[in-house]
Amino acid sequence: MTLKDLNKKCRCLAKKMHQHTAPQHCAGKHGPLSETCRAGKVRICKITGDRKLCARMASLGVLEGEEAEIICQKNGSQCLLKIQGGTLSLDHITSSSIIVQSV
Repeated sequence: MTLKDLNKKCRCLAKKMHQHTAPQHCAGKHGPLSETCRAGKVRICKITGDRKLCARMASLGVLEGEEAEIICQKNGSQCLLKIQGGTLSLDHITSSSIIVQSV
């Protein structure tokens, strides 16, 4: 088995696992975190962006299906996001890559 074959099998397994465990709960109104107008609880529906951003958000605990609380939201600027016992300060570009739904 070559490295290429092994990589292809791993991607297939990862895709199947993601489809099997992917959250299916953001059917209502949702949008980017940067456009959320009020503070309160939100559920993270999706993280868009490149692999580096997705990996960084995952390492910080910002994952699909997690509930978070927006502490201070000034529409279009930095926002504070409380998630899993920690508080994150996100810039506009990062917060526009996080799709959320109000809880």
